[in-house]
Amino acid sequence: MQYIQQALFIIVAGFAIWFFAKKIKELRRNILLGKDEDYTDNAPARWKNMLLLAFGQKKMFKNPLVAIMHLAIYVGFVIINLEVLEIVLDGILGTHRLFLPILGRPFYSILINSFEILALLVLLACVVFLVRRNILKLKRFISKDLNGWPRSDANIILITEIVLMSLFLLMNASDHAIQLNAGSGENGFILSSQIASSIASISPTTLHVMERSAWWLHILGIFAFLNYLTWSKHLHILLAFPNAYYARLQPAGKMINMPAIQNEVLYAMKPEMAPTESAAPPKFGARDVMDLSWRNLLDAYSCTECGRCTAACPANLTGKLLSPRKIMMDTRDRLEEVGKNINANKTFTDDGKSLLHNYISVEELRACTTCNACVEECPVSISPLEIILELRRSLVMEESNAPQEWNSMFSNVENNFAPWKFSPDERDKWAKEV
Repeated sequence: MQYIQQALFIIVAGFAIWFFAKKIKELRRNILLGKDEDYTDNAPARWKNMLLLAFGQKKMFKNPLVAIMHLAIYVGFVIINLEVLEIVLDGILGTHRLFLPILGRPFYSILINSFEILALLVLLACVVFLVRRNILKLKRFISKDLNGWPRSDANIILITEIVLMSLFLLMNASDHAIQLNAGSGENGFILSSQIASSIASISPTTLHVMERSAWWLHILGIFAFLNYLTWSKHLHILLAFPNAYYARLQPAGKMINMPAIQNEVLYAMKPEMAPTESAAPPKFGARDVMDLSWRNLLDAYSCTECGRCTAACPANLTGKLLSPRKIMMDTRDRLEEVGKNINANKTFTDDGKSLLHNYISVEELRACTTCNACVEECPVSISPLEIILELRRSLVMEESNAPQEWNSMFSNVENNFAPWKFSPDERDKWAKEV
């Protein structure tokens, strides 16, 4: 029977890891569909960014209470995975609490006790977050951006974490209760021992079934959770770290200009500098996800849909259609659609759709004031603004689609080298009248 359980565990673990690796490979391919950009400069500053934003969650502490609860979930997720390592090895080797004789009882007890305390904190924090989303209904969680699957996705993750932590505590409690029945309580732990004392009267056979069931359900839940992450907004648990590392280091709000366009303006002002032959840029701005940089696509997959960007957006606050969170969600949805297209056809086949127009409307793009509030608020420095600017650049320069007010300004810049309708020769005329 033991060998059957080992074989079954190895098969399940192997399938879960293979499926996870397959999806991660697909996500990497999708991200690399974007244009190449170099983000390997200034490694010390990038490591500092990752330590402060991803590990330290610096921006989250603008709201200390929420930050502490989120930190509990985050630390619990990272540290309790050490306990998962023991479970996996127990499953493969057919052992029980493999690390106990290796680490020694005192140190092992300290570890498991810390895991149990973290499990309780994770459980409580998830309950609070469920209440905030579904009972208190904070404004950023009831936005129409989250209608449908996104709202369910958040609840599924929180409920799954509650179930996993409960199974972990039940597993330890039933194991301890078995030992109490056998006349030994040496493996008792802070929280699970309290539960064990209340279930110790249950028959040994039932306790053994409870312990094995909790063990199997816990590890199967971990494997399912691991693979669910790759389809969920909670992919940020993995991608927050590279996302923070590859964040732009330029001053906040600095826009990326196209040298080809800048040169055209220069040549208009100084024709003698214009080369005799120059190749026009193949494309201005971005119409679809492949026209964005790989960093923008990594942003899209890293977004956790928390809505802090939209809550800080002045355009959204004044009733405009723009929602920076929706910009990121739409970019990810379109990228996933392109990925499925490639899976089906081996290469991308034109489907008559694009990120611009089919997913993100002209009205949304025009509402943006480029204030950079969305980037400032994001806990891991995701930049909806970069995507908005690239799409708007395509809209204006590829489609000549701009409001009349903008066109008047563009015409003045082209003819008068300034936004105003005054000849350059008359620009200092006002001074003569002073």
